[in-house]
Amino acid sequence: MLSKIKSALNFGMNSELVDVEVDISFGIPGITIVGLASKAVDEAKDRVKSAIKNSGLEFPNKKITINLAPADLVKEGPGFDLPISLGILAASGQVESNILKSSMVFGELSLDGNIRPVSGLISHAILAKEIGMEYLVVPKENFSEINLIPGLKVLVYENLSDLVLSLNGVKNLDVIETKGFNDLEYGRITKYDLDFSYIKGQENAKRCLEIAAAGGHNVLFSGPPGSGKTLLSRTFPSILPPLSVDEMIEVTKIYSISGMLDEKNPFVGKRPFRSPHHTISYAAMVGGGKIPKPGEISLAHRGVLFLDELPEFPRQVLEALRQPLEDKIVTISRSQGSVTFPANFSLISAMNPCPCGYSTDPKKNCTCSASSIIKYRKRISGPLLDRIDMFCEVPRVEYEKLKLLNDGEPSEKILERVLIAREIQEKRFAETRIKYNSEMTGKEIKKFIKLDEKSENLLKQAVSSLSLSARTYFKVIRMARTIADLDKSEDITLNHIAESLQYRQRVLES
Repeated sequence: MLSKIKSALNFGMNSELVDVEVDISFGIPGITIVGLASKAVDEAKDRVKSAIKNSGLEFPNKKITINLAPADLVKEGPGFDLPISLGILAASGQVESNILKSSMVFGELSLDGNIRPVSGLISHAILAKEIGMEYLVVPKENFSEINLIPGLKVLVYENLSDLVLSLNGVKNLDVIETKGFNDLEYGRITKYDLDFSYIKGQENAKRCLEIAAAGGHNVLFSGPPGSGKTLLSRTFPSILPPLSVDEMIEVTKIYSISGMLDEKNPFVGKRPFRSPHHTISYAAMVGGGKIPKPGEISLAHRGVLFLDELPEFPRQVLEALRQPLEDKIVTISRSQGSVTFPANFSLISAMNPCPCGYSTDPKKNCTCSASSIIKYRKRISGPLLDRIDMFCEVPRVEYEKLKLLNDGEPSEKILERVLIAREIQEKRFAETRIKYNSEMTGKEIKKFIKLDEKSENLLKQAVSSLSLSARTYFKVIRMARTIADLDKSEDITLNHIAESLQYRQRVLES
């Protein structure tokens, strides 16, 4: 007898439909799984057999052939356990339900028949809604995750025995309809442990981060140890606007595919902040695997990627950032095909000006040789530096500022200005696909930005004296537009261009 159960697999950011076909026939008893099954899927034979028996059901002592179609896609992970077991039970006549014909099924099985959670279900829920599936059968722990997608009927069960009894009509079906976001407050988490009011001094660095938050720009801090580079960077998310609902679903989808969600944290409600150690590998940064999974640059999507001690990262890892910083995506090619992950993040990086850290410190002598300083700074390539918008020196904080009891300006006040600037950009780019000034191409710059004669002359002088590249020239204009937005100015003035150019003075070349 033949049965067919629908399931799916993740390939990149997309969910691909998989038909789990089960045929039971006479022959030498055993289970054969075909259709490019990985080791984890092939091991399902033993898990499914024990789970069916320990659930008080009968495992057919016949030849069982399981086909996972389409056969040209590698099937990976334990999520096919439950559809395989239901396929066997349906083919052997132990489950008789029309519900399975209009359902997508996911779940890992333990040996005692309990249904365990799996990763990547939010992508499958989106696919189920797109193709018009009536039901989803998922582990109980995964329901909170797919509840982000409204209008789905979900069967949530903790074990195989109860699920079979409900499908056969012995027990009532536990059908729950997903609600999605009824209001933005459900997901808009904006409370952070760190606040800008805790930072003493460093007004120039704070202004730099405010501009970066308003326009989506990248920043490189340079300064001696203990000057506050790391604290400034870790406080940065507190002045970023809350995620929109669409952005939350997009980011949650990435974390779901990576297996980084659970019942306690079923969604990503605030902008990600990723801070990988400088020993990170190329694959961990970019993403990889036989079936590629997102790396740190995709986990930082719509949030912040913070690279502390930037020159200490392997050269290959840093060079891998060049394309994502420009294109906002990362493409990983494998023999099975290419997958593209989103990588639209703000890069905030920090470094010392030299190996000992004190070459720019007026109070502590540097112990590094000139050659070691040059070698240290050359660990960061020119093309990567050209993709960083803002360079900011973070000097030693004087005692007079450290002893002040008064707090600085809180993040809440800075965020108000950032939100106003973002609203201006939202209106400006309403008919385009871009959201921030940093994403403008030459086409948008030509359409939305007009410079007066004085600003043009200053830019002309800067291109010549600072040897600015074409990419840097446009970065200066984009930053000036953001500074003007913070000032609520419709036009870009000479002062906006001048401040923008100030952040192009590469502190590590001093």
